[in-house]
Amino acid sequence: MIVVMKVGSSQNEIDGVINRIKGFNLGIHLSQGAEHTIIGVLGQTFPELQDTLRLLPNVEDVIPIGKPYKLASREFHPRNTKVKVKDLIIGGDEITVMAGPCAVESEEQLLSTAREVRAAGANILRGGAFKPSTSPYSFRGLGLEGLKMLAKAREETGMPVITEVMTPGDVEMVASYADILQVGARNMQNFALLDEVGKIEKPVMLKRGLSSTIQEWLLAAEYILAQGNEQLILCERGIRTFETATRNTMDISAIPVIKLQSHLPIIADPSHATGQWYLVPPVALAAIAAGADGLMIEVHPDPNSALKDGAQSLTFDNFRHFMASLGPTTQAAGRKLAAGGIKVKS
Repeated sequence: MIVVMKVGSSQNEIDGVINRIKGFNLGIHLSQGAEHTIIGVLGQTFPELQDTLRLLPNVEDVIPIGKPYKLASREFHPRNTKVKVKDLIIGGDEITVMAGPCAVESEEQLLSTAREVRAAGANILRGGAFKPSTSPYSFRGLGLEGLKMLAKAREETGMPVITEVMTPGDVEMVASYADILQVGARNMQNFALLDEVGKIEKPVMLKRGLSSTIQEWLLAAEYILAQGNEQLILCERGIRTFETATRNTMDISAIPVIKLQSHLPIIADPSHATGQWYLVPPVALAAIAAGADGLMIEVHPDPNSALKDGAQSLTFDNFRHFMASLGPTTQAAGRKLAAGGIKVKS
């Protein structure tokens, strides 16, 4: 439930409500706006609590919340969360573009891609140092060496870096190299991992699981928020259905549903959703029109020789054309593209 304080409530009155809630061994989440203060009640509540809290001084209303996720809900947190990454704001008025190879394969491959996507207007460099694979015989990433290459690309281009972390034991190491930690679809319900990334002071991007409902996805987000990390971004990357024409089925409707039910920013990944490079641009534009706060696009210098997901990767030329097409759709959606294309260091 949430407790809405009246306009003009004093700090002593707010503290009185908080202390009463804590007296029942319940947690709180405080949201103070320009007019109202909202106190979220965390934990197992009971029917009588609503009447007890409503009688406290300057309490305007006590509203039960039926959703099992609390911290991720818009009732608890009416204002949109804005995640700051260097000079970028994800979840504000601007659309952020994350671009790069699915997997870091070599320094030359990564640096050339970083330079090209930056020049085309991308804001954040993506690249996997650790890669979960369906088959144990597939390429599984360069590990620490890949992280070092990402750090070098960031130093040269100035682009923040997002990369995946797969185990709780790797969180500290990956956080020392990355600006955003990604929890992949296969790890969405790796609860030990969610707890660990919830303890760090860096942004986290949580991808939707292959067969997860929106409620399950938001409950996974709740694990991270409950540990104190509020710098959380969601990523819709397609779900598994009976359809075989695409790699997954991009759930465009999930974007406005998340916007309605949660305050967290949401990124769309049309590369993993479609699995085919020629489907990436139209699905990306649809995601922006639906309200996505940004995009994650796979780009490779030579997709035909990529060690991972070459079929869904754009070439440099295709990515430049795609970025040039983003403007009208972004403008029609009432947004604008975040500044990109800063010249790389010589």
